[in-house]
Amino acid sequence: MTTTPAQEIPRRPLALITGVGRTVGIGAGIARRLASSGWDIAFTYWTPYDLRMEWGVEQGATEAITAELTKRGAASVAIEADLTDPDAPGRVLDEAESRLGPVTALVMCHAESVDSGLLDTSLESFDRHFAVNARASWLLIRAFGLRFRSAPGTGRIIALTSDHTVGNLPYGASKGALDRITLAAAHELAHLGVTANVVNPGPVDTGWMSPEAKQSLASATPAGRLGTPQDTAHLVDFLCSPQGRWINGQLLMSNGGLA
Repeated sequence: MTTTPAQEIPRRPLALITGVGRTVGIGAGIARRLASSGWDIAFTYWTPYDLRMEWGVEQGATEAITAELTKRGAASVAIEADLTDPDAPGRVLDEAESRLGPVTALVMCHAESVDSGLLDTSLESFDRHFAVNARASWLLIRAFGLRFRSAPGTGRIIALTSDHTVGNLPYGASKGALDRITLAAAHELAHLGVTANVVNPGPVDTGWMSPEAKQSLASATPAGRLGTPQDTAHLVDFLCSPQGRWINGQLLMSNGGLA
């Protein structure tokens, strides 16, 4: 009598999502959505950044996010990474691969964002913004491209951007560089079957807005509301799906029609 081997359960693809430090953030929203759609998740966070910001550190956030991903059937790993360190992107990919396997989608939500304008931006702040928002993003994309070994047509690169520059010079300028770096990947990594897109999520309230900013931005949006992490997550989920593979090399405005 012969026996039939048990059918192997297909391996879930792995998404690496950077900048997932708070449960209310866009990165966490994307991680939850992709986990529900069948992805395993590696995510990065950097506690000293949150400590510098007005909102502070959310105690237990990493554990809470991990628990939510587990409920959605995803294996996950949380990686603390200082993206001002040029060696960090390679180490992040190393840990993600060693723990969960090859990375199929790279979703970059990390950011350095400290308001300052043309006349009061310091050299240190300017350099830090470009190190995190532009250089680290390039190094992550480069490491992803050099290591990519998933099936052709399945690879995805998605970066979150912003068009805010007035009073926020180093952030906006470094995000502009991020746009160009990411869109170049759509062409330079085409031989791998990898698509690359940039998403501008518009005004998403994750705890940083003043009441005045909330009112002003909501009133400037046709729907009369601010964006949510889920709004961005649904778009990223589509772009990462097989149905989203024809969208490539685009800067997508997902902002509710903000004037």
